[in-house]
Amino acid sequence: MTKGIAIALLVVGIILLMFGYNAYHSASSGISQAVTGAPTDKSIWLLMGGLIATILGGFNLMRAR
Repeated sequence: MTKGIAIALLVVGIILLMFGYNAYHSASSGISQAVTGAPTDKSIWLLMGGLIATILGGFNLMRAR
């Protein structure tokens, strides 16, 4: 994997983590947590996708050296 793709994955992962964090602390997620005990699916998917992309991008960036 090239260094450019690794950096792009890292940046996209961080952006997804930020969106996931905001979705996790939104009003709809708070209501969902109060009713079901779990946050919304959207926030979970954004956080998981961001974490995976960040890990892959960081790992491949370190491996490219």
